[in-house]
Amino acid sequence: MLECIVTKFGGSSLANDEQFRKVRSILELEPTRRYLVPSAPGKRFASDDKVTDLLYACHALAAEGKPIQEPFGMIRERYLSIAQALHLKVDIESALNQVAEGIESGKNRDWCASRGEYLCGLLMADYLGWKFVDAAEGIRFHADGTLDDEKTQELLSALLADGQSAVVPGFYGALENGEVVTFSRGGSDITGALVSRAVNADVYENWTDVSGFLMADPRIVDGPSEISAITYKELRELSHMGASVLHEDAMFPVHQAGIPTNIRNTNKPYHPGTLITKNAPNEVSVPTITGIAGHKGYSVIYVEKNMMNSEVGFGRKVLSVLEEYGISFEHMPTGIDSMCVVVKSELLAPHREEIMARLEEMVRGSGSVAVNDNLSIIATVGRGMVRNCGTAARLFSAMSRARINVRMIDQGSSELSIIVGVNDSDFEATIRAIYHEFVG
Repeated sequence: MLECIVTKFGGSSLANDEQFRKVRSILELEPTRRYLVPSAPGKRFASDDKVTDLLYACHALAAEGKPIQEPFGMIRERYLSIAQALHLKVDIESALNQVAEGIESGKNRDWCASRGEYLCGLLMADYLGWKFVDAAEGIRFHADGTLDDEKTQELLSALLADGQSAVVPGFYGALENGEVVTFSRGGSDITGALVSRAVNADVYENWTDVSGFLMADPRIVDGPSEISAITYKELRELSHMGASVLHEDAMFPVHQAGIPTNIRNTNKPYHPGTLITKNAPNEVSVPTITGIAGHKGYSVIYVEKNMMNSEVGFGRKVLSVLEEYGISFEHMPTGIDSMCVVVKSELLAPHREEIMARLEEMVRGSGSVAVNDNLSIIATVGRGMVRNCGTAARLFSAMSRARINVRMIDQGSSELSIIVGVNDSDFEATIRAIYHEFVG
């Protein structure tokens, strides 16, 4: 029996008073849902504004010495309408005034953006009758803006040790001196994971506006199948390649603690969603592939050099050139006398000529260097690929039938994924071909 569930609700789940009511009904369905991490209110309709975007706009105006009345008036209306419709007692008007004063007095950009979650947390704590815990007191960042994981675990565990049901706003924390720092956009997912680890939750439920993960992008594949169960390793591969239901960094705290994550739909609360676990669940039949995801906009740097394999440290020298310009590589297929380094085109572009000149100097007289652009990288991921013979053959046969030219092949040592590089113009067709080969 589950004893403790942490819930995180995204912006679309908290967009208005009607969504607040849905959230409370979900919490009441399961009494062990005792911790809630809210995002800032999202869009109520397609042309609406997210509160976080309005707060960023307010900060930008204040930084230029311009009035913030128009965007902040929209923020004020959002929170007051929710408070009034739900008959809340919290003095949200005073809290809003303090936020406006903070923005106008020159508070930093992160502080301004974090007030969306902070204000939403005040409303939700009052609505539920739960304790409010300011994330700035429990989530600690280093001076360089990276998470102080150890200190965060210590502080959050202490703040939540009394076992009282609590609301902890997502997206932000603070430096040791109290200055507010935010995660990247979507960072409320990370807060939920940190709270889950701090209270040793049985499950971390991440509630959004979709019923879990899909096997492929529905904008590319019509009606893709849902993923009922996935491991953290598989999700890491898919998230890196563009599957964006869950913030990539939210996986690590719960993965390390062995806590399952359940992606659920606020608007369909009885749908089981997608369960993410550390190890593969016990399934009678494991599908060959779990999902397909990818990105456009890569470049491939080809380096050829005679006797490359016998020159100790040559690969390190190539990568050190990229490192000097702050460029990380995505993949690096190699041969005896050649290596390919796949990088994001947008990172390479500003330093392209300098990097190519450096690399050409390294192989002068015994090799060559070239770069090709307009490459898409597509990952086919699945724990079932290891036990199913002929997976790669099926994948490449499907691409061949679709008349797609393969420009690059790479497979991780875990055999969890097969990476292919194709022309940007073949991106969508490749995903459809692979999907229909394995799923139908």
